[in-house]
Amino acid sequence: MVSASKAAGATLRDIANEVGISVSAVSMALRDHPRIGPETKARVLSFAEELGYVPNSAGRALRAQKADAVALIVPNTSQHVFGHSYFMHVLTGVTAVANHNDAQVVISTNPDESHGMTAYERVMRSGRVDGAIVTSAAVTDDNIERLVHSGLPLVLLGNFPYLPDSVSVGVDDRAAAFEATSHLIQIHQRRTLAHISGPLDHQSAIDRRDGFFDAIEAHGVEGSLLVGDYSEESGAHAVGDITAIDGVVAANDEMAFGAMTRLRQRGLTAPREISIIGFDDFGLSRVTTPSITTMHVPAERMARLATERLFDIVSGVAIAQDDARVTLPVNLVARESCGC
Repeated sequence: MVSASKAAGATLRDIANEVGISVSAVSMALRDHPRIGPETKARVLSFAEELGYVPNSAGRALRAQKADAVALIVPNTSQHVFGHSYFMHVLTGVTAVANHNDAQVVISTNPDESHGMTAYERVMRSGRVDGAIVTSAAVTDDNIERLVHSGLPLVLLGNFPYLPDSVSVGVDDRAAAFEATSHLIQIHQRRTLAHISGPLDHQSAIDRRDGFFDAIEAHGVEGSLLVGDYSEESGAHAVGDITAIDGVVAANDEMAFGAMTRLRQRGLTAPREISIIGFDDFGLSRVTTPSITTMHVPAERMARLATERLFDIVSGVAIAQDDARVTLPVNLVARESCGC
């Protein structure tokens, strides 16, 4: 029996939880999509009626006609987006698949830091896209859940543990940071390490920080935390006056480069005095002196796969809950900065 408290303001997720299927499958069942079996449709309709579910009007409008376009939602400013190489890799992957499907890509960003909802609202109200991909959202951003409940086909790029039923494509940042840190400890015998994190309101930064400290604890060495913002400048600032370290694990290559440059100015060279490892491998790490050892994140491949899954959902392919989350491998690329 469904609890009476659920009757008010019921959502697609409420129905999905009751039936035991994904939110996207519930949405297709309510639209009488042929990919959803009659028994599942009957259960969805039964629970929808019992819960008092009222379809979202914006979601209905978005589904009313095929737009042959998908949105890439990045809830940051356009200056932030086009100033970071990660997004260029993501955009390359998304547009490649969209072009293959004769569809356009609509990029939705925020005009400034104070307009956190704009990137989402622009897409939800426009009715001009068939689905959306979201990346680089903060963990405090509850607009994603609103987007999920709108019924718009959606794939998340990255880790969203608070949305376990949503379709997503990402990497295991925590395991990758553990591997990077363990490399410095086991291979290069580093014993006093610092981690330069990204902004800790983002899941990737949280996971990479946690992976670093997992390795510190596992190997019984000393570790400290320096908080950055993924910029080269923040990496330099983080190590401005830090002493007594022999290893740095940065949460991206830009901060690793900034730290390496600042340490060299202080007379501490990599890898002789300090071993340094970055994260991402989007291009910078190959052209610095010394070149930066890093964890290779397949951002373009992630974006391609996310977009392919989005077009599957738009075309009516039901994705089982067990297959909703895809985790791609991240591998260590050994270069000069660690001492390899």
